[in-house]
Amino acid sequence: MNRKLRMGMVGGGKDAFIGAVHRIAANMDGLIELACGALSVNPETAIDSGKMLFLPDDRIYTNYEDMIKAESKLPADKRMDFVTIVTPNFAHFAPAMMALDHGFHVVIEKPMTFTLDEAKQLQKKVEETGLQLCLTHTYSGYPMVKQARAMVQGNVLGKIRKVIVEYPQGWLSRLSEREGNAQAAWRTDPKRSGKAGAMGDIGTHAAHLTEYITGLKITQLCADLNIMVEGRHLDDDGNVLLKFDNGAAGVLIASQIAAGEENALKIRIYGELGGIEWAQQEPNTLLVKWLDQPMQVLRAGGNYTNVLSSFATHNCRTPGGHPEGYLEAFGNIYRNFALTLSAHIDGVQPTKEMLDFPRVDEGVRGMAFIDNVVKSSTSKEKWTPFEV
Repeated sequence: MNRKLRMGMVGGGKDAFIGAVHRIAANMDGLIELACGALSVNPETAIDSGKMLFLPDDRIYTNYEDMIKAESKLPADKRMDFVTIVTPNFAHFAPAMMALDHGFHVVIEKPMTFTLDEAKQLQKKVEETGLQLCLTHTYSGYPMVKQARAMVQGNVLGKIRKVIVEYPQGWLSRLSEREGNAQAAWRTDPKRSGKAGAMGDIGTHAAHLTEYITGLKITQLCADLNIMVEGRHLDDDGNVLLKFDNGAAGVLIASQIAAGEENALKIRIYGELGGIEWAQQEPNTLLVKWLDQPMQVLRAGGNYTNVLSSFATHNCRTPGGHPEGYLEAFGNIYRNFALTLSAHIDGVQPTKEMLDFPRVDEGVRGMAFIDNVVKSSTSKEKWTPFEV
């Protein structure tokens, strides 16, 4: 490739949180440029947002339908290469399907769709078109998460027996959706967020992280969902017992009413020979705990390439001791997606490291997780089969 990939964006206009994060991440490696956008359902906001981002007037659109149709008619050396969708959950499916139908690759926020049926339709469309779909499960982009995955896959810990993953936040400890908080308003609204609240928003991240690192699949679960803040319409707290396809057991906690917590995602995985621990608020560190040896501390960017996997080093950006965080992890997902897409355009086989980003199949499992957790929470049975 002798040019940048051209990105179109749906949603993510001014005052939107996640749209700016996507643009920073996409721009981090100089591989992608924002070429066009339909940045808001409000035409005035869409136009103002496009101008603030210095988009050409003729590449600022007031709805995604016009953008996809117009871009598809442009010459190949002008039109966008892919669409990034950063709208609330209910508005993911339609632009994604239309983009794929018009030959555009897709990057999409999680959870992938509003319903499991929509997710399956997207999966089928991706298979039919052969196009790329990237799902931004950000936490899989951290170097030491990739190191943990490589160690588990290399059987360093022996057979996995126990997984404990927790994701406590405190930002919804009050009825913030009634206090003018736009992020809280749509995330707690069943019509825009879907059938789950905290479990759909952050529980899906925790579930994805367990399957990503361990390579195991959840086969059964037993869920308890709670609404702790009076007047709220979706769960803001939940606990899930898990069973995996190798016989391992797990516990998943997702809560947005853990007052005082920020973004305290943590995962611990234990095998026959030892365990590993990683926390999002200290992302450069991976603790390795051995059954019969002292604990080992691995650090991203450390000068021990014989210890860190190629997947970890491929996603390290700074020298050891320089913090790498959320934006860099997000950037790793965009970089790997961009390198894969560029390789396909050039007719070259991408490396395994390039191909290491979340895809449509993981999006389907994320939506299935939501369905199964909600079903289990209202079931009289102790265990609910994980059905996809």
